[in-house]
Amino acid sequence: MRALLVGADRLGNIPNVLAEHGIWVIGHVSGRNPAHQRRLPETGREADLLILFTDFLGHNVMKQFRTMAGRHGMRVLACRRSVSCLIQALASFSLPRANGCQGTCAVSCGRA
Repeated sequence: MRALLVGADRLGNIPNVLAEHGIWVIGHVSGRNPAHQRRLPETGREADLLILFTDFLGHNVMKQFRTMAGRHGMRVLACRRSVSCLIQALASFSLPRANGCQGTCAVSCGRA
């Protein structure tokens, strides 16, 4: 699965945690630049999943990215930018993991 990450200036260990869950980061947008908030980057249009780091984004920015994700048929996962919160959010997200385990889906699919 390919993911576009929105929010945070630095990602730290987040790409490694996502790789353990079979998710590859194809793009990262900090969300600070207003020009980046108007449209998805070209690489982001190929993503299957949009991950929003809520502690770095305002409500209007998150709403804009959720709307864009819905137009492109992406699933949306929102969490704070910490490895522990990301792991917890991924546990409640129905994704096949490296060990074959699947959780229950607790996020919006963006196709409403």
